[in-house]
Amino acid sequence: MTNRTQSLSLTKPGQPVLTSLATASALVAAAVAACAAAEQPVVATPGGIFPPKPAWLTDLSVGISESYDDNLYGVSGKGPMAPQSSWITTVSPKLGINLAPLLGDQKTLQSLTFGYAPDLAVYHDASVESYNAHRFANAIKGKTDAFSFNLENALSYVDGSQVAPIYSGSDSYRNSNGGALPRERRQQIQDRAKILFQYDLGQFFVRPGAELLLYDMRTDLRSTAGYQNYPSRNDVNGGADVGYRLTKDLAVTLGYRYGNQYQLQMPVSVDATQLDSSNDYQRALVGLEGKPWKWLTFSILAGPDFRSYGATAGVSDRTPITYYGEASAAAQITAKDSLTFKYKQWRFVSYSGRLPCSNNDYDLKYRRKLTKALTLDLAGRASTSDFTCGYDPYKHSDQREDWSFIFSPGLTYAFTPNLSANLAYSLQAGRGLQDNPPGGAQYRDFDRNLVSGGVMFKF
Repeated sequence: MTNRTQSLSLTKPGQPVLTSLATASALVAAAVAACAAAEQPVVATPGGIFPPKPAWLTDLSVGISESYDDNLYGVSGKGPMAPQSSWITTVSPKLGINLAPLLGDQKTLQSLTFGYAPDLAVYHDASVESYNAHRFANAIKGKTDAFSFNLENALSYVDGSQVAPIYSGSDSYRNSNGGALPRERRQQIQDRAKILFQYDLGQFFVRPGAELLLYDMRTDLRSTAGYQNYPSRNDVNGGADVGYRLTKDLAVTLGYRYGNQYQLQMPVSVDATQLDSSNDYQRALVGLEGKPWKWLTFSILAGPDFRSYGATAGVSDRTPITYYGEASAAAQITAKDSLTFKYKQWRFVSYSGRLPCSNNDYDLKYRRKLTKALTLDLAGRASTSDFTCGYDPYKHSDQREDWSFIFSPGLTYAFTPNLSANLAYSLQAGRGLQDNPPGGAQYRDFDRNLVSGGVMFKF
């Protein structure tokens, strides 16, 4: 039997979120036409082979890459599923505009940007994995006297297969980080939005805001044994911070958030257990942020997280107190060396639709300017999906903790300001820490190699 989700949900089933890609495209076309008709200053590109761009056109480029992935589904190879590989061709055009320069000599609206960056990916040896991802990025930033505001929105529509993979036998115990790989290629809408306002009062400031994380999955829901169902889910919260500047460039904050996490409950015909992890939460947060030195910018936010789960949640404690934390840092070590770090620990709902999941993500990236034309990037990521915070009375094998370790070096060479090439490699190692059920841990260990090379033309 086949069922499908039909609408976006924010906090309650059936509550719509209006998303119109056609409207967005029309607005972009109108904006570009208006910009072309206006007489505006242009930005020169020294040494470029193309005419200089107008000031409102921030990006116009196209890239093409060829890559090889030796484990598309993130499986161990010890079960009935052998790792499947494929060559992949990806075409990535990009358009970026900023309408703020068209508003004349004003200081209030600092930026009004729109970006469209699709990825058109063809999997030559696994056609079901081919997809077209349409990615839109919008941002508004402004300031007037003591009041400032910032809105960022990243919307993606993935036009991919509506049929999810089937993991048979012992491969049903796969690492959740490997199982997430094909999910990102399935038909869906993702939306990430953040809005902040700030009002300065001398050394104090008040900063209200809201955030949205949305996964509207458009894949079929099936009762077939081993079939991977992907429920729609989201997280939305709002609150405010009160800050005090210890110095001109360093501030401490106290904040509060109230939020809701929603997870689609599977139809009885698909999963008779009817477990889901929808919940309300409140957070009390303390933070430190700023730029204590001109080479370092950072922010830290942490505090207790108070949960309230419903009667159908797969948890033993319906009102737990957990920990929430996030941090970021960017360091310009020398004129040629930069280092960035990101960290986040939080609890979300599982993409497989049963238990809550505690997530820990650590990202570190180093960039070195080897020569004027050659740049080296070294990136590392460690992440865990810990399902031991939940309790499933029907499937005890869901009690597990899965890790993923990724190391990604890359080189980029700029032949001219308009033409560059890159070569990259990524090694992903997935490891399962819980032998549950007994003997199941070996099927949660997987390795994946991804090699890619490409060129980019900037106009």
